[in-house]
Amino acid sequence: MVSGENKFALVLSRNSSMNTEDHEVVFHLRDEIGIIKPELHGHFLEHLGSATYGGIWVGKDPSIPNINGIRKQAVEYLKELGVSVLRWPGGCFADDYHWRDGIGPQGNRPRRVNIWWGNCIEDNGFGTHEFMELCTLLNAQPYLAGNVGSGSPREFRDWIEYCNQGSGSTLSDERRTNGALEPFRVKYWGVGNESWACGGHMTPEEYAALYVRFATYLRAYDGLDPYLIAVGPEGNNQAWSNRFFAALHNRQFPLLPNGFAMHYYSWGQSTSISYTIETLQDQLATFASMEKAIQEQRAILDRHSQEDGKNCHIDLLVDEWGTWDIANPQNEEEHGRLWQQNTMKDALAAALGMNVFHRNADSLSMCNLAQLTNVLQTPLITQGHHCVRTPTYYAFKMCGLHKGNMSFQVERNTDETCFSVSASRSEESVAITLVNTKHNASMNVRCIFHKARLNRAVATLLHHSDFNACNTFEHPDVITPQHHPTAIDDAGCAVHMPPLSIVTINARVLQQDE
Repeated sequence: MVSGENKFALVLSRNSSMNTEDHEVVFHLRDEIGIIKPELHGHFLEHLGSATYGGIWVGKDPSIPNINGIRKQAVEYLKELGVSVLRWPGGCFADDYHWRDGIGPQGNRPRRVNIWWGNCIEDNGFGTHEFMELCTLLNAQPYLAGNVGSGSPREFRDWIEYCNQGSGSTLSDERRTNGALEPFRVKYWGVGNESWACGGHMTPEEYAALYVRFATYLRAYDGLDPYLIAVGPEGNNQAWSNRFFAALHNRQFPLLPNGFAMHYYSWGQSTSISYTIETLQDQLATFASMEKAIQEQRAILDRHSQEDGKNCHIDLLVDEWGTWDIANPQNEEEHGRLWQQNTMKDALAAALGMNVFHRNADSLSMCNLAQLTNVLQTPLITQGHHCVRTPTYYAFKMCGLHKGNMSFQVERNTDETCFSVSASRSEESVAITLVNTKHNASMNVRCIFHKARLNRAVATLLHHSDFNACNTFEHPDVITPQHHPTAIDDAGCAVHMPPLSIVTINARVLQQDE
């Protein structure tokens, strides 16, 4: 029988040609943070570049397998990924989108100029019904962003009625005529988008006045109250948040939102496959800043929700997040606006973001990666009949172990931001995500379970020695998850992490000592 010490020796590594660090993490299963809602692993789709058209929507092109115009391979991959909630149609596009343009027979829909993304022609082939079919195929909750910037309260309330009223009204009957006999029952509604910029360049006070005006008319249909999401800040703009809520509280009828959505992008200083060690480190360091922003914005919401003695909880969302690299004009010319190749660097970023959300599960209700296909930090890239899973896709899939689990506290022997961890548990198992962002150091990680024992631990590794490495249309499997050795003893488990790697561990809890 192999001793515990020898078992760990088989797993842990010391390569004389490379620096190897020792890390120890203590897991406190009873020190709970909060449930990791599946919505924290949400996604976002906009009419931007080839995200929708050419990405998800291929129409009736017989050369590309599709389900009523929706790319079949994308549906299969995204179902496997598990898309919990999907935000649409924007983004900046939302505040110039008029929903009636996208319903009815395809040939009768108007052609509009998309003023936000290159003045391309929007033929409205992908509208409300097509989006709802996509959500049904993916088993995803729909999240619709309504037009506040150039729309009206009447237009917005009519969209809710069209979607959610079962029957009996002219709008519900129109929906039924257009093929949806049952209501869509959309819960999540964004009241505008980035109102401080492309949504109208408003002050917080101006937006607060509009929010209250719109929210007055956004009502329940067939017993389903809309969950209204107000526009939060860009990054950690505390002035926007404080002034918005102060303006609400100064009104006779404040109408507090259900949710408040901040946007937080990790801006890059390189094009997608030309990162240097310095620009890699700079971009990945933004996730520590994002965690601080979440905590500080949560504190603002808690303070304002208790004003006037109401003590009304307001959820915090990060409904746009991800890496945003310098655009490559050649890529944009070939693939559309904001197309960026997805690399090992982006997989690390995805896992860092997931770890932030897991560690702050009690502070968040939804997070949406930008975007679903072809644009920014995407899980899928497409071209013609090709549909490729990116390193970000695999990072999300690996982190999916945590969805629905209870997040709990971990204790590390280092404060290094280059080593990231989150952990959660169900009744019988524990999920762990470990991230090593160092390019020149491997890590031996000992996972110690306080007052608990394990009888099984299965590890998965995502790794490449080149942070600019990527999955391409010609070589789609350069970076894929691999089974990874781990070992357990009475104290916990151990795993070796090469540089630039993500490791997830699914461990079964044998018993918890009292």
